[in-house]
Amino acid sequence: MSDRVMLITGTRKGIGRYLSEYYLAKGFRVIGCSRQPVDFQAVAYEHFCLDITDEGKVTEMLAEIRKRHGRLDVLINNAAIASMNHSLLTPIKTVEAILRTNYVATFQLCCEAAKLMRKSACGRIVNFATVAVPLRLAGEAAYAASKAAVITLTHILAKEFAAYNITVNAVGPAPIKTDLIKAVPEDKLVAIVNLQAIRRFGECRDVANVVDFFIRPESDFITGQVLFLGGI
Repeated sequence: MSDRVMLITGTRKGIGRYLSEYYLAKGFRVIGCSRQPVDFQAVAYEHFCLDITDEGKVTEMLAEIRKRHGRLDVLINNAAIASMNHSLLTPIKTVEAILRTNYVATFQLCCEAAKLMRKSACGRIVNFATVAVPLRLAGEAAYAASKAAVITLTHILAKEFAAYNITVNAVGPAPIKTDLIKAVPEDKLVAIVNLQAIRRFGECRDVANVVDFFIRPESDFITGQVLFLGGI
């Protein structure tokens, strides 16, 4: 899988940073983006500072990738935001921000990436879902709904992009101790973990294992799938 060009969103920290370093070690050309600069460097790493909800900036980034590399092999839509509150305590502006980041931006990135991928008639897209969707977790109405939309998007794009030999799949992590959930009380996180068949917190390596499977050349017959971690 070496020498492939991969775009990962949200690479400044957490899972995105882990995946960047992981795939750099595997020989990928990794392109990352986040609203703020990253604090690491690598010969095969390129970074764009942008907000993925900025439609114009995202279009410019993909145009620059086309100019520099002429191809894109893998897109990992990792960037996301969350607000875990009772629905009656969630402002509409927060709901709108979550939908713009988690769903609308993912929609645009998938489409822009597919335009580049179809030129080489091959590509892999991996979106991020969450176990909050099948578990229907109270306090996560906006976040879970945005990720449910991503799941539906994954299913539909898998059909639309199949003609270009582009697969579209999704991974649904269980709770992983990143900044996304740092404001959630420990007892609530433990309660979620106890709903899993395998009762432990997820780790970034668990996500990388699923991404590895989805983006392998041999996985060209696997599309429209969502793999939830932890035994949900």
